[in-house]
Amino acid sequence: MLIQLIKVHDAVHDRISRILRRKRKMENNKIEIVGIDHGWSNMKTTNSVFTSGVKEITTEPALFDNVVEFEGKYFKVGGKRLEVKDTKVTDENYYILTLASIGKELSRRGLRRANVLLSVGLPLTRFGAEKKDFIDYLMKRKEISFKFENVRYNVIIERVSVFPQCYAAVADRLGSFRREVLVVDIGSWTVDIMPISNQKPDIEQCVTLPKGLITCMRAINEQCVRQLGGQVTEADIQEVMMCGRSDIATKYLDVIQEGITEFARSIYFSLKEYGYNLETMPIIFVGGGATVMKLFGNIKQGDIKYIEDVKANAKGFEYLARVFLATNKRVG
Repeated sequence: MLIQLIKVHDAVHDRISRILRRKRKMENNKIEIVGIDHGWSNMKTTNSVFTSGVKEITTEPALFDNVVEFEGKYFKVGGKRLEVKDTKVTDENYYILTLASIGKELSRRGLRRANVLLSVGLPLTRFGAEKKDFIDYLMKRKEISFKFENVRYNVIIERVSVFPQCYAAVADRLGSFRREVLVVDIGSWTVDIMPISNQKPDIEQCVTLPKGLITCMRAINEQCVRQLGGQVTEADIQEVMMCGRSDIATKYLDVIQEGITEFARSIYFSLKEYGYNLETMPIIFVGGGATVMKLFGNIKQGDIKYIEDVKANAKGFEYLARVFLATNKRVG
């Protein structure tokens, strides 16, 4: 009897061990999707927004808030935004910002180790030309060990998936569009114009314009200097963009409001130039500029909607990556 009990115990133990090994293997192979919107003004993930700024710190910092430690160097993220360049892959800045974004997301999820699928985006009409370089840039290190806010993260980048901005922001609701819709994504540097027909993007009619919110802020400061002899900060302008008001000196507030109104008017003029009837075409504004158009657009057309969540594209990147994983057995 004892021998039989021992055999049963051993069999049960072996079975439990096999189950636990399979479970650990499944957990180790689980893919964490991290959607990141690499903006020239702000980095966005599904749970965080921070300024697209990077500054190397020459010595170990006293405080580690928003500090990335990577390959023996320390970098403070946030603060003053980076200057706009032709591309984001010419130096390490956006790589460090990507690590900070991964750290923020994994911290929120209670993870320190993860196999990650990075889901990111590019402007609609530059998608084909820049996709490969962006993937190569983000995939140049498959296994990464770094610290964010003095917490160690060990990450394996399983894949980088790139999707079009603007499209990602509305991808989960395309099925609800009853007829033609014009989606306008106003970002920090570009404005993407994407017509939707029969619940699908009309790719041939998509347009990307280099006239985002940064150009608006530059124009406002030019007017401040010309009219008042002094500049205002981008934070001051952004407060007015998001709230419509500010406690800044009235004479500067007037110039800021006038400049934002002119920017919104120029967006509508651009839509008209491309042949869209603002009185009949349903429009959905997304991105950081959605609130600007809502507050300063001054268009009473009833069929205009605003997706004011600045993280809409990042959330859309994760949604599209989940769709990809659901239809593809292999990740790599």
